[in-house]
Amino acid sequence: MTLTQTPSSAVVPLNPKITAKIRVGNESGYVAECVEIAVVTQGETLDEVVNHLQEAVLLHLEDEDPKQFGLVEKPALSIIFELEPDYA
Repeated sequence: MTLTQTPSSAVVPLNPKITAKIRVGNESGYVAECVEIAVVTQGETLDEVVNHLQEAVLLHLEDEDPKQFGLVEKPALSIIFELEPDYA
């Protein structure tokens, strides 16, 4: 487990993954939004939105220190698909 110190000197474990939630878009396609970092993207298909998400996360972290976001050096990407059932 990787640890980092906060300004109050408390040791906080670094997160080994970035969580992204994918949901059906309001008008069409899908929207993906990361929980830990400010990344939002969209795509017409699930494959497209996942590809866009991977690219957007890489671009967001490019030339950045992942520790600034509370993340390990090369965090995994965990994807949750949110589906709202059509209740009768």
